[in-house]
Amino acid sequence: MGFVIIHPDDNVKVNIENGHKYAVRDIKKGESIVKYGFPIGVAKEDIKAEEHIHTHNLKTALSGEKEYTYTPSIQAYTKEKPITISAYQRKNGDVGFRNDIWIVPTVGCVNGIANSLAMTTGAFAFTHPYGCSQLGDDLLVTQKILCNLIKHPNAGGVLVLGLGCENNNITELKKILGNYDEERVKFLNCQDAENEIAEGTKIIKALQQQAQKDKRVNVPISKLKIGLKCGGSDGLSGITANPLVGRITDKITAMGGTAVLTEVPEMFGAEQILMNRCVDQSVFNDTVKLINNYKKYFISHNQPVSENPSPGNKEGGITTLEEKSLGCVQKGGKAPVTAVLDYGDKAETAGLNLLNGPGNDMVAVTNLTAAGCHMILFTTGRGTPLGAPVPTIKISTNTKLADKKAGWIDFDAQSGKDDELFTLIMDTANGKETKNEINCYREIAVFKDGVTL
Repeated sequence: MGFVIIHPDDNVKVNIENGHKYAVRDIKKGESIVKYGFPIGVAKEDIKAEEHIHTHNLKTALSGEKEYTYTPSIQAYTKEKPITISAYQRKNGDVGFRNDIWIVPTVGCVNGIANSLAMTTGAFAFTHPYGCSQLGDDLLVTQKILCNLIKHPNAGGVLVLGLGCENNNITELKKILGNYDEERVKFLNCQDAENEIAEGTKIIKALQQQAQKDKRVNVPISKLKIGLKCGGSDGLSGITANPLVGRITDKITAMGGTAVLTEVPEMFGAEQILMNRCVDQSVFNDTVKLINNYKKYFISHNQPVSENPSPGNKEGGITTLEEKSLGCVQKGGKAPVTAVLDYGDKAETAGLNLLNGPGNDMVAVTNLTAAGCHMILFTTGRGTPLGAPVPTIKISTNTKLADKKAGWIDFDAQSGKDDELFTLIMDTANGKETKNEINCYREIAVFKDGVTL
């Protein structure tokens, strides 16, 4: 049985076969358990050397809002030679790495029509249950997410499919949408059409013909925006896959590209690391608000801020949220934090961006897509077939999973090398399909936080 001690200050070692922790020395009750060089909780009882450490003898030390001090610790970029990749140049200056036709419903009532049109035409329908019986900011969040999908540069054309009587009707949605490419975005109100399937099919075929005229051109890698996500994590996530993705993040941002890290609850316990990498006081202040406001969200619903990890995480060796977070944030590498985005904002600043939103996998990949990410690097220790509307590169933490779920996994972090993953990312940008694309696993979910009428 092989073990690894991640950091010299750690008082635990990790079994590389199952991701579980064991004491490297005697630990007293109330003493901090240290992994990755940081506390991941406190001992609930005396623990002997070599003893298994998990939920029976380790508890979280997380609480509510905190005060933070800005102590800058920003690592200078390692100079990287810029390269070019091929993309579709859009009229507004954005670039896309796919040229698909998307169907975006304004309301869940037309999901069936959207799916029928997708089956008939080969377009991709991104159905959801919202768009009506919503008010205020809750409705606005739905509108912002849908508008960002409608304008996403990976879509060669979009049919916005409305019903007609919903809160989020096409007229209201256009107020949030603003300027758009009228050749690339079309609208259909189903209550107004005599035969919505025939009319929708006609519109989609015209969009497909228009998209066929688009040609790839070479663009600098600085145009690339990658989303960072983990799901079905295990005890190896913070040892193999997440650090690997972090090194890729450093490489791409050093070339002028953009990376977006979300899952705010999975920053709890590791937030100071990110705060110290903020490029200035203003970004630091935004990060403090990001963390404390999300804790307020938990508390307002009478829920503890530490209610995480999931049952699968625990089976895979992760005990506390601090431990999960310290592994999670490693996907951001050591890159400077350049911007903090609210839910529904678009990433416009190169470097590492922090994006408000939950850890829920479906909501998070949608959130990252809506922020403008062209692809998502998704690490997993237990496996998941979930895919975003954009290419979702699944990176396993262990070879056993990669072998077992070869139909889901694109890359094995336990045996693969940095340059091999970087090559896969470049190939994906240039058109190579990911497993989620091959399987047609593409879904969205919108964050809901309001009354339902």
